Amino acid sequence: MTEKVQSRLAASFLPATAVLEMTYACNHRCLFCSCPWYAPDRGFDVRPELSIPAWKAILERLCRMGVVDFAFTGGEPLLKAGLEELLQHAAGLEAEHVRTEDGGLVVEPGPPHLYLLTNGKSLSERMLELCARLEVHLGMSLPGVTSFTEHTRASDAAHVLRWFGRAKALGVATHVGITVTRRNLHELYETMGEALLAGADSVLLNRFMPGGRGLAHARELMLEAGQVQEMLATAEQVLRLANRRGNVGTELPRCLVDPVAHTHLDVGSQCSAATGFFVVDPSGYVRVCNHSEVRLEHVDEIERVKDNPYWRRFALKDYLPRACAGCREIGRCDAGCREAAHIWGGSLDALDPLLPSVTPRR
Repeated sequence: MTEKVQSRLAASFLPATAVLEMTYACNHRCLFCSCPWYAPDRGFDVRPELSIPAWKAILERLCRMGVVDFAFTGGEPLLKAGLEELLQHAAGLEAEHVRTEDGGLVVEPGPPHLYLLTNGKSLSERMLELCARLEVHLGMSLPGVTSFTEHTRASDAAHVLRWFGRAKALGVATHVGITVTRRNLHELYETMGEALLAGADSVLLNRFMPGGRGLAHARELMLEAGQVQEMLATAEQVLRLANRRGNVGTELPRCLVDPVAHTHLDVGSQCSAATGFFVVDPSGYVRVCNHSEVRLEHVDEIERVKDNPYWRRFALKDYLPRACAGCREIGRCDAGCREAAHIWGGSLDALDPLLPSVTPRR
């Protein structure tokens, strides 16, 4: 029953979105992969994975704690035995969806929103039909068209494009996820165009982020500031021509980006880790985001997370670089990705890899 109130206590300290990493396994070997367990000699060990019954209990608990969006990812989530059963269980749960309307809060009970993020290699008609029936939003990765095999070390782009067409025919909402690197920036226009023509509804764009397996290839893949600006301009051009929407998944410094220049591409400058979303890894440990190498508490003791010093630095935004002190954009800009800064620069308040070549706005 829909309820309208003027104010309402949050169900818990948790953000509304949980990213659930189903498995460490993957059937691609992407050069740009930021999964921390693939990082060379970084100490993020692979631990026993949660069972499907354990995941079901976690979903139920997170719904009670106010989580309303579940994104199933990995590794490659389709390699997790029992994923179909888990999706059906998730679709049968009830969450409280809160939105603002006419100066008040509207609370509507209903199933959580479900997202499946996959590379598409193990996708099947059966899974696609399940997504249609359960209203699961499907995201598929397409890191280039001609450079697809070079980036993924697996097959080619044809199967991903074909699945976008099938998803459209079945009425499944989709987005294409494109990680942009130095090796595929030259074909971003064509990559986006092919995906949208094949049936993708929208675009999720990300610059290459140092981390995971990508650390071994960072020098050859990481974009410079000017290349990021080229990426944004190209994406905006394609989206305007196609009259589609897109967004950049990782925050960018405002000294690098002019948000007004983008009408079809949403570009954020504030980190959402521990405020907009959080991660549960394949073994059940909470992390602030999927790029993070830092395990916090096990989900069985999730209440302890709110007092974890690392979580609190993100929740309180206690991580801005000293070099940005005095910038007039402070307060609406987090100086780029804090986990990229941590991994590349050694601390949360280090400079984002993009920032050494730009100047704060005084």
